[in-house]
Amino acid sequence: MASSHFLLLVLVLCVFSVSANVFVSLDCGSSEAYTDHETSIDWLGDDDYVANGESYVVQSNNSISQVMDTLRVFTSRNKNCFLIDEIKKGEKVLIRASFYYGNYDGKSNPPSFALQFDGNHWASVTTMSDQLVYYETIYVVKGDYLTVCLAQTEDNQFPFISALEVRGLDSTMYSHVDDNHALFLRRRVAFGSNQTIRNTDDPYDRIWIPGISGNSLESLTGDATTIDTSHGDQPPQQVLQNAISTSNSLAIITWNMSFLPIDNVPIYMNMYFSEVTQLDDNQTRSFRIFKDTESFSDPILPPYGDFTQMYVSNLTVSPDTTFSVVKTTNSTLPPLINALEIFIVGDALTNGTNSQDVETLISLQKEFEVLQGWIGDPCLPSPFTYDWINCSSNDPPRITALYLSKFNLSGSLPDFSSLDALETIDLSDNNLDGPIPDFLGTLPNLKKLNLANNQFSGPVPASLSNKNGLTIDTSGNSNLCSKSDESCQNNNSSSPGNDQPANGSANNKSPKNNNKKKKNNLPIILGTTIPAFLLVWAIVGIFAILYYKSKRATTSIVNPGQTSGGNTPNVDNVQMADKFDKDPEDAAHHENATNV
Repeated sequence: MASSHFLLLVLVLCVFSVSANVFVSLDCGSSEAYTDHETSIDWLGDDDYVANGESYVVQSNNSISQVMDTLRVFTSRNKNCFLIDEIKKGEKVLIRASFYYGNYDGKSNPPSFALQFDGNHWASVTTMSDQLVYYETIYVVKGDYLTVCLAQTEDNQFPFISALEVRGLDSTMYSHVDDNHALFLRRRVAFGSNQTIRNTDDPYDRIWIPGISGNSLESLTGDATTIDTSHGDQPPQQVLQNAISTSNSLAIITWNMSFLPIDNVPIYMNMYFSEVTQLDDNQTRSFRIFKDTESFSDPILPPYGDFTQMYVSNLTVSPDTTFSVVKTTNSTLPPLINALEIFIVGDALTNGTNSQDVETLISLQKEFEVLQGWIGDPCLPSPFTYDWINCSSNDPPRITALYLSKFNLSGSLPDFSSLDALETIDLSDNNLDGPIPDFLGTLPNLKKLNLANNQFSGPVPASLSNKNGLTIDTSGNSNLCSKSDESCQNNNSSSPGNDQPANGSANNKSPKNNNKKKKNNLPIILGTTIPAFLLVWAIVGIFAILYYKSKRATTSIVNPGQTSGGNTPNVDNVQMADKFDKDPEDAAHHENATNV
């Protein structure tokens, strides 16, 4: 499904031209590009970012937005991945994956499945019949690309995705957590706002859900024309222009952590405070932050035209933990809060499968087009490996088996001796030809080798036939012969030692492989043909002069040959990932009950 150009990018893993402010928006399942004029977001179809899956459209009576009307569904493979290469190593990114079932299959059975990024577990996705669910993570990318993968976890429940967005962040943002840990969003609330805030009001396109709750709470609207947002985690000005406070000067603002999945979860929390009006000399607004019944902040006096950010990093909390904003005794005004973000701090990010194995596997994929649709970390997260490999439980994991039977592989077998943890190789029932490579016998851990029903020729290398503990099957290769056979000696004067034949047998190559070889050799062909062509003409010229001088009538004509090679997620129907029974707006501020 993906273009060959895209697949080449995937395999080579080059450093591409990148933007310091990456802003990629994929409308999954769509093949067209368009602009959402409400948010000014340019959406792309996802064909060039994924190599598998089928496009579907939600039922017309369930349509909520153009972005959410299409989705990509994956009914095969252990996992399926998107690759975003508009990234550079060390860049901090926000990734948002959105899922809107919309009863696209008419079964009224929204599926559950696993969501992953760069070989790390992200979330166990639980979709809903008629509401959009989205998940968001922030982390520092370890390579020059990133992958987002979906994996099936339940029988007959096929993973799907509606939208995938990647936003580059300033390196100073969300920096109070070690770069080796990801943040997983659980709440982002703009208190006092009456609408969702995102791009273009927030240049990083964070989605701020409006929130207010409690009988003793009131909304405040700021009158500052400008607010400095250039520091901290850079909340947008529109988020700071509104706030909530208590109508009773003795009240406090409090929220709990009941949305957390388990006890003892490390969190990263941002609280933003900005005064909504210029205070008189006899007015004071001062408050502290409490965790349960203990104060853990100095008095906070929110500035006018600026903001104070109070953050909590790697604090372990439980669902029954509460946080409160409590006014100090000398404050004449009740407390306020403008915005809140709550993240779970993830485990240490993986470094991925053994890098030598990954590089060798990429080389193997480059040789065989049928393998190029597999993207993402080959072994991680466990147990979601590529369908055709097995991996060890080491850290980092090693590739221990290749199961490539009946994969329609053709041509000669490339050298993959660097996969030295291999214990099993099954290449049976393909169309592989040429000599059996000697490197297979040098794999130190190899115990099973199945080469049956191919078109290998020549003798079996001694490195294989003499290898202790190896079970080998070479049946069904009619061109194999014994070294003692004179015809075998004559036909294989250059036996397959440690040097792998460059082209193998040309008789059994598929047209695609032949085209590939022609393209690869074109510079060599031209490099040798053109000098020969010039040399011929030079010789012709010399003879012509000599013949002319000697007044001979002989004419030589040479015709040289020529060689050529072959949306905004519709937030009116948004539920945050942890799933609420209330409507989206209530869900966004469910924790903000006021205690009087």
